[in-house]
Amino acid sequence: MENGGDRTLQSRQVLLLFVLLGISQAYSEPGSFTVAEEMQSGSFVGNLAKNLGLELSDLSTRGAQVVSNENKQSLQLDVNTGNLLLSQTLDREELCGFTEPCVLHFQVLMKNPLEFLRIELQVRDVNDHSPIFLEKEMLLEIPENSPVGAVFLLESAKDLDVGMNAVKSYTINPNSHFHIKIRVNPDNKKYPELVLDKALDYEEQPELSFILTALDGGSPPRSGTALVRVVVVDTNDNSPEFEQPFYEVKIPENSILGSLVITVKAWDLDSGINGEIAYTFSHASEDIQKTFKINQKSGEISLTASLDFETVESYSIIIQATDGGGLFGKSTVRIQVMDVNDNVPEIAVSSITSPIPENSPETAVMVFSIRDRDSGDNGRMICSIPEDLPFVLKSSFENYYTLETEETLDRENRAQYNITITVTDFGTPRLKTEHSILILVSDVNDNAPAFSQTSYTLSVRENNSPALHIGGVSATDRDSGSNAQLTYSLLPPHDPHLPLASLVSINADNGQLFALRALDFEALQAFEFRVGATDRGSPALSSQALVRVVVLDDNDNSPFVLYPLQNASAPCTELVPRAAEPGYLVTKVVAVDGDSGQNAWLSFQLLKATEPGLFGVWAHNGEVRTARLLSERDAARHRLVVLVKDNGEPPLSASVTLHVLLVDGFSQPYLPLPEVAPERAQADSLTVYLVIALASVSSLFLFSVLVFVAVRLCRRRRAAPLSVCSVPEGHFPSHLVDVSGTGTL
Repeated sequence: MENGGDRTLQSRQVLLLFVLLGISQAYSEPGSFTVAEEMQSGSFVGNLAKNLGLELSDLSTRGAQVVSNENKQSLQLDVNTGNLLLSQTLDREELCGFTEPCVLHFQVLMKNPLEFLRIELQVRDVNDHSPIFLEKEMLLEIPENSPVGAVFLLESAKDLDVGMNAVKSYTINPNSHFHIKIRVNPDNKKYPELVLDKALDYEEQPELSFILTALDGGSPPRSGTALVRVVVVDTNDNSPEFEQPFYEVKIPENSILGSLVITVKAWDLDSGINGEIAYTFSHASEDIQKTFKINQKSGEISLTASLDFETVESYSIIIQATDGGGLFGKSTVRIQVMDVNDNVPEIAVSSITSPIPENSPETAVMVFSIRDRDSGDNGRMICSIPEDLPFVLKSSFENYYTLETEETLDRENRAQYNITITVTDFGTPRLKTEHSILILVSDVNDNAPAFSQTSYTLSVRENNSPALHIGGVSATDRDSGSNAQLTYSLLPPHDPHLPLASLVSINADNGQLFALRALDFEALQAFEFRVGATDRGSPALSSQALVRVVVLDDNDNSPFVLYPLQNASAPCTELVPRAAEPGYLVTKVVAVDGDSGQNAWLSFQLLKATEPGLFGVWAHNGEVRTARLLSERDAARHRLVVLVKDNGEPPLSASVTLHVLLVDGFSQPYLPLPEVAPERAQADSLTVYLVIALASVSSLFLFSVLVFVAVRLCRRRRAAPLSVCSVPEGHFPSHLVDVSGTGTL
């Protein structure tokens, strides 16, 4: 707000300043001072206080100063004395030129209160310039038969001073033939005139010379001189005559500059200067003067500019022969321009249609006309285009042609044509013009998208993260523009039970495929579907490709122990006779792995035993055998922990606990334990359990063999188109059985 107020106050002050200035200039009488030019800086001009009737104290207290509209400050004010002094040397001629009087305007600025006073400074002229003749020598040619009293104008002198200091008079050397007369023009400028007092005689005195002096009115006066030469011209009484009153010549339009066109000749019966002839063009147009030049002495006419038959076919020139006395004779020269083949044919294009659709035959591509500015055979033309193009030229009328397509174009084979139209005339030498145009072929949707492969095989590991990029398909379209912009999509699967929409998705713009959810190799090992690529043409074209996604197994299933069962209510005990030889088969740990490949390769090892070294486990088949002969000193009961580990990365494992009982023979209904008598009843029940275990192992082994055979038969029948196979369900899923030949069952 304060800035706005300051700006308003400043605007009002400036407005008031101009109002006061206008009022003071309108109603106050200006003070006048006079000073001579060329006075030194600091010279006294006058007392401002006395001139304007001001008090000296007002000048200092009110801050008086001299201002000017000019950039130069010529005056300065001494506020203590009121004297005006020159601040620089004044040159009247520079300030005012020929304007008289020379008045400079100044203002005296008085502050507190604000007031403007006008003053005028008149600069008086000082005679500081001498008259000057621009021509130091004046030449006058006066015929000897000029009458007495004839007046001849002389050049005047220039003087930069004005008033009394300007040129006042002219004088010449005293002579018997001429005197000076001064003529005053309406502009008050004085011009000297030479007046003939006595008849001239060429034979007596062919030339006169005298000094012309110009004097100004200054004190002392200044002067300037020039030499005046009067050449007496002999009397001429014979006119020149040409040899022929009419000349005619032919010249080719391609003649080089400076070449001779023709020479005219005239003679004069006078002698001396009166017999000297000068040749000139008479009333020649600007075009003639620019194209031809005549030698004033020899009469040779030469070429100075290029000829053009198509512009001007002939020239008629009047030649004037003038003698030294001013008499003349005339003759006419007709110059006929002969045509040569110097103009190349021209092509004017009326319309061009580009681009043109690729499936449109006999379409007008270009309309143009041709012309040649030459005449005769030089102006006859022939038009052609290359023969290996599917275009044809058709002539219409008055040298108009149309360029049309001769057959259907195929943009995919060639998208543009650079056509050169050649126009040749029949002149000598032949001239030709070539005009090249670029014709673009616009696309029509006549090509379906093409996949880079007819089928794609992609692999993805199971347990993948959702929205995982698993690969992509790619198709191209030979068309262009929107006809080549493709949209990818998933096509409905042939298998109605395949939940394709929940398994994968495709990016419609680039064909990238993504898995929507985690896949399980054990549930779905591979699936197939088709993708489509559709362009945006009208009508739209499309194509398909087959995509097979293979799920790669991950080691995500730990080994599963089939035997011995670990979730039974009572542990299973294996019986081993003490008379068993080393390598006696105690039992076999049976396990499977839901994975495949090396993730399902199982290995067995004895992790913990009651008596190390007594039993051993075969690493590949899980058979538990005795490692040495048994003795009476060996304990009757043994507990073995067997570790089952797969070959995955990282490996997964499971453990199983085996209970082994050493007996003397299988015929004993129970095993006496001498160390503990009360355990006899428990031994009897243990024998029953052992018998049940052996029966269970045998039954389980037989069932496993049957399942294995059924799976093998099912896979063989799947090779047939219409085979149907069913596998009896057991207590574990059928996909946990490895039937690849490297299983563990």
